[in-house]
Amino acid sequence: MPKVKVIIEHLSFKTIIGILEHERITPQEVIIDLSFKYAYKHGNFIDYSHIVQEVQTIMHDKKFELIEDALIALKQHLKASYRIKKIKIKITKPTILEECFVGVCL
Repeated sequence: MPKVKVIIEHLSFKTIIGILEHERITPQEVIIDLSFKYAYKHGNFIDYSHIVQEVQTIMHDKKFELIEDALIALKQHLKASYRIKKIKIKITKPTILEECFVGVCL
């Protein structure tokens, strides 16, 4: 079976994330990039639109304080739901600092 790589780049939406007081009240933009490989078998595929929806739902429902906790939760969910062995995930907060984008990856 061939290994297929799914790439989701620049998934952008607003959510509650952060430890600062204003971050707990006002949703801020996050950008999520993720990629993973899986064994593709004809007719047995992973629907990337479902991945996008699940990522957004988890982020909105959990209202994480730390990006690190969000990364771990997303990784655990996707690995368990889709039997993915390795996954790369990056969460960026592009508006928290004026001088730059900041983010964390796993």
